[in-house]
Amino acid sequence: MDKRTKAYKECIEAQEEKEITGLGDVVERITEATGIKAAVKWLAGEDCGCDERKEKLNKLFPLKRQKPKCMSEEQHAQWSAMIEKYPRSTPARLPFQDREVISRLHADLFNYRFKKVSSCGSCILGYVNDINKIYKTYEGDNKEE
Repeated sequence: MDKRTKAYKECIEAQEEKEITGLGDVVERITEATGIKAAVKWLAGEDCGCDERKEKLNKLFPLKRQKPKCMSEEQHAQWSAMIEKYPRSTPARLPFQDREVISRLHADLFNYRFKKVSSCGSCILGYVNDINKIYKTYEGDNKEE
């Protein structure tokens, strides 16, 4: 049985639309609008290297404000295990491995480069609250179906 809600499915559909994630996407849109991309593909062929350059630019210069991603099934299972481990709330002191899971998952869902595991208790609690909002959308706590 599919536990995912209508809101989650709409979130996935919205992500599948072409969204701008960084400078590479901006350059691509400009070159498409001006016709430069079509001319380059005509001259250099289909594999002109544009996609690789776009990905490099997106990684080097990501946009800061983006919508959070929807959870994948793997992330959902990982977060479910974390909730089972700490059913009431996040304790004040978490082991490094659990803080790492939370920090990495937050970075992935909220589109920023993971740098290091946070040791700040209030930061981790904020991460947990953010992740729980996305988790609840996946789970269907809003009773939409």
